[in-house]
Amino acid sequence: MTPSDTRPARIDAQHWGWRHAGRAAWAVAGLDLHIEPGERVLLLGASGSGKSTLLHGLAGVLGGDEEGESTGALLIDGAPAAARGRAGLVLQDPDSQVILARVGDDVAFGCENLGVPREQIWPRVHDALAAVGLEVPLDRPTKALSGGQKQRLALAGAVAMRPGLLLLDEPTANLDPAGVGEVVDAVKSVVDATGATLVVVEHRVEAWLGLVDRVIVLGGAEGGTTVMADGSPEAVLGRMGERLAAAGVWVPGFGPRHPSAPLVTDGERLLHADDLSIARVRRGRGVSDAAFAANIVASDIELRVRAGSVLAVTGPNGAGKSTLGLTLAGLIPPAAGAVHADPVLGQGLGADPMRWKSRELLTRIGTVFQDPEHQLLASTVRGELEIGPRALGLDEATMNARIEPLLERLRLDRLARANPYTLSGGEKRRLTVAAALATAPRMLVLDEPTFGQDSRTWAELVALLAELRDEGTGIVVVTHDDDVVRALHAERFVLGGAR
Repeated sequence: MTPSDTRPARIDAQHWGWRHAGRAAWAVAGLDLHIEPGERVLLLGASGSGKSTLLHGLAGVLGGDEEGESTGALLIDGAPAAARGRAGLVLQDPDSQVILARVGDDVAFGCENLGVPREQIWPRVHDALAAVGLEVPLDRPTKALSGGQKQRLALAGAVAMRPGLLLLDEPTANLDPAGVGEVVDAVKSVVDATGATLVVVEHRVEAWLGLVDRVIVLGGAEGGTTVMADGSPEAVLGRMGERLAAAGVWVPGFGPRHPSAPLVTDGERLLHADDLSIARVRRGRGVSDAAFAANIVASDIELRVRAGSVLAVTGPNGAGKSTLGLTLAGLIPPAAGAVHADPVLGQGLGADPMRWKSRELLTRIGTVFQDPEHQLLASTVRGELEIGPRALGLDEATMNARIEPLLERLRLDRLARANPYTLSGGEKRRLTVAAALATAPRMLVLDEPTFGQDSRTWAELVALLAELRDEGTGIVVVTHDDDVVRALHAERFVLGGAR
C-alpha cells in the first residue's frame, strides 16, 4: 500500500454543535477547529468534553434529525462529514466491532458495503491485513483472536476502505499492555504507508506521543466547547501540563493522588473459590463435551475475597478475567470446582451464589460488566440508579438518600434526566458503578471500572472504592490499569493465558 492510494482529508468544524434528542445540554457547542490533511492529532479533554461526539460526527454515525440536533458545519474536504467511505472509525471495544465469523470476510465487509468492485476487494483485504501486521489465515475464526488482534482486525477493516481520515476512539481502553503496543504499532504502519489524516481520542497519552504531531485539548465552557490547548505535544503537555492536569487531562508526570493504605489487612472471608475452572459457555443441551471442554479458559483457580480488601484480577486479553469475575459474582456457573459464599455474605441463603435469586444478589454481590451498555435498562440516569433500590422495596426517602450522593459524587447529577445511551463512555461507566452501589452490596465485582475516565474522575472513583473498602466491602477488580492496583493497595491475582 502506498501513500498515493489514499488522499488525506482536511477537517473543518465551523461553530459546530450537537445535542442528543432529549438532552438539555449540548455534547459539543460552537466548536471551531481546523485540521490539515495528513496531520496526526491526539484529541484530549475531560470526560464528557465532547471528544467522542466529535469523532462520531466526523464518521457520520451520530444519526439524523430524530437522533438529535446540530448547528454550524462539520466538514471533510469542504463537504458534509457524513460522506460514505471518507472516514474510518475504530472504537474502544474489540468485540463490539467484529461482524463476521472469519477474518477475511470481516475485513471485506466495509468494502462490500461501499460497492467496491469484487476484483478489488480481496487485494485490499490482503493489503490491509499486511498494513496492520495481522498475519493470520483469511479463514481464521474471529472468535479465536486476542483483544489486540481483534482491534487490529477492526483497523484493517477501516483501512481496506481506503479512508482519507482515520478516527480512533480510545482503541486501547480494554487492552493489556502487549495489546496496546500491537495497536499503536499497527496504526503507525498504516498512517506511514497511506498518509491518511489521523485523529485519536485516548486517555493513555504516553502510548501515542511517538506517533502524533499535534495535541488538541477540548474543554467545556458556559458559552460552548472551547479549544483549551493546541500545538505540538511538547508545547501543550510541557508548558501547560499543570493547568491541563487540574482540568482532568491525563498528563505524563502529573498523576492523581492515591488513597491511603487499607484500615484492615486481614478481614473476614466473604467468598472463596476452590479448584475452580471457568468457561465462556454453559454445559447443557446442544453443547457437546468436546465443545464445552474447548471453551474452558482457566483451571485450578484458588482465591479468597475478604471484607475490607481489594482483589485485583489481572492478566492478558483472552485469559478469562471477565469470565472469572462473572463466575465469582454468581452469574455464570463454574465449569468445575466451586465458588463458595461464606455465611457472613450468604446470610442464610446457602453457599452457592448461583442459586440465589436476583433480588438476593442485589445486597450481597454487586456487579459491573465490562461493557456498560450490557446492563443499561432505564430511560434516564436517575431511573437507572432507582432500579435496584425499587426491587428491594426501599421507600422514597431511603432511596433518595442513597441516590443523591452517588449522582453528585460521580458527577452525574447534571445528567440525571438524560438517556443513559447518550452519555459518553466514561459517564456510562460511572453510571453502572453508581447503580451497583445503590443497593449497598457487601461485595463488589467490577470489570474495568476506570476505563474512559479523565484523571479527575479516575481519582474520585478510586477514592470512593477505597472508602467502601475501609467500610468493610470486599472488592474484586478486573483491570488492566496497574495504577488502580497500586492505588487501592490490592492483592493481585494474575490469570494466565496464551495470547
